[in-house]
Amino acid sequence: MNDRLLSLLGLSRKAGKVQIGFDPVKDAIETGKAELILTAADISANTAKKIKVVAEDFGVELICINRSKEELSFALGKTCALVAVTDKGFSKKLKELTLAECNEGGNDL
Repeated sequence: MNDRLLSLLGLSRKAGKVQIGFDPVKDAIETGKAELILTAADISANTAKKIKVVAEDFGVELICINRSKEELSFALGKTCALVAVTDKGFSKKLKELTLAECNEGGNDL
């Protein structure tokens, strides 16, 4: 895998620092464990809306990454479209990588 973002997410999973899927992510947010929420670009509108409300209520940053559910699932070894990162170090680096991607893309967003 030559994708730094997905590689770091895979490493985060191996370290036990992510929660995958709607209910585990929601629980991580509500218990204060979630540092960052990442969603696949093709997440369903209903799921995105629900998790956005919860994330906003608890002040957790939510970022939609430019990766499909398939790519995210492959990197994490489990079918998913939604991930909570529970480690400050991993979340900081993932934010940096997503910001760098946005800056590389110019004004396409």
